Amino acid sequence: MRQSMRSFPRQLPSGRALFLTLLIGLGTMPAWAMEPFTLQQAIDAALQHSPQAAIASADKNEAKAGVSAARAQLLPQLNFTEDLSRGNDPVYAFGTRLRQRSFTEADFAVNALNFPSPIGNFATRFSGSWMVFDSMRTEKQIHAANLMRSSVASSAQAVDQQIILRVVAAYQAVLFAEREKEVAQHEQDSAAALLFSVDEHVKAGLAVESDRMSAQVNVAARKQERISAQGDLELAWVQLAEAIGEPDLNPTELKPIAPHKFRLAALEEEIATAAKTRPDLKALNQAQSAEASNLTAAKLALAPHVSAYGNWELDQSSFTGSGGNNWVAGVQLSVDILPFGKRAQLAHESASRQRIDAQLAASSQHVRVEVSQAHIHQQTAELSLETAEAAMQQSAESLRILKNRYGAGLANLTDLLRGEDAERQSQSNYWRAVYGSALAYADLLYATGTLTPEAAKELQ
Repeated sequence: MRQSMRSFPRQLPSGRALFLTLLIGLGTMPAWAMEPFTLQQAIDAALQHSPQAAIASADKNEAKAGVSAARAQLLPQLNFTEDLSRGNDPVYAFGTRLRQRSFTEADFAVNALNFPSPIGNFATRFSGSWMVFDSMRTEKQIHAANLMRSSVASSAQAVDQQIILRVVAAYQAVLFAEREKEVAQHEQDSAAALLFSVDEHVKAGLAVESDRMSAQVNVAARKQERISAQGDLELAWVQLAEAIGEPDLNPTELKPIAPHKFRLAALEEEIATAAKTRPDLKALNQAQSAEASNLTAAKLALAPHVSAYGNWELDQSSFTGSGGNNWVAGVQLSVDILPFGKRAQLAHESASRQRIDAQLAASSQHVRVEVSQAHIHQQTAELSLETAEAAMQQSAESLRILKNRYGAGLANLTDLLRGEDAERQSQSNYWRAVYGSALAYADLLYATGTLTPEAAKELQ
């Protein structure tokens, strides 16, 4: 045993080695792990890693590809074909020899025309076409695709604001849960101190055994509250990790949100701001314009269109043999006399236009209600914060007086326990009002369409 104790210090690192080890360990930690994890950092991480943001990015790429596909209709089409054939069909044989420029006098014999010998053909062909004029239908489709691309981009902004709102709510839930845990720990320590004081009073004959039992029950209740608060904190961290899009996020120190008043504009001004800046309303307005352009394109599909075409062909009896080449070019005017499918597409686009009109009208009304609710909630939250702060101060002073009276034997244990319950509840209500006020302001920013990462800095 003595040998192991003597050798044990030799296994400990020296002061310099320990310092280097800590320095290396700190150097490998992320910057936010050495400092409080701020709300802005949480928002930035969520916008980078959230699955909803990835979906919105994919939608933008899809809309961009849709614009390219619409523009491609204006470009000419060019095809290459290499064809190998062989047969003795009279028409095929006659036409093949004609294309190969290989006719002889013997080939015009009646028997040779009716019963030709099998002939092979290697045909190399380039063919192309180009829509010269389609009554501006393609231009309308391109315009609609560009509008839909803008609509998808606006929808992506709406998704970003939804992500920010979720992060704000989850971040504040963690902060509130931490405060609740701190309060619960403080109340448990206070309950233990009260139990010790009651024991002293019982020993001195100033309290009865039932007071000791009440204090013991109070300690057990406060311990249970602390355990529940710890569970709520762990759950809040899981929800914050999910909102950020990093399931492996480890709990760390968060930068608290200080209680302060937020700017509150007039309701009509906020409604007007929402009508101009809400990205989801922008997306619907742009989609409405796109549907109008698609409807016009469907109508123009009924009009005539003009296309040009061309073809060049090389025909040979063998792959390396001699032969002949020919070309043909022309312009074609097309009119769909029985446009049943086009009229059905026109009816479809007309119904889509009616649907987007109704969606825009409903969303505009809903946004007005959302802004009104958020405005009222923000006003209520500000008043609740003022009331909760005053109540907390009053309950703290009341508890101080009760403790002095209990120490002097002028108050009983029941009065003291009631005072502690009131003080604990007032602290919980205060911090709930603090974070509720910040969340209500975030809801108001979201309702008006101004909840950007820059605007979220006002919350902390």
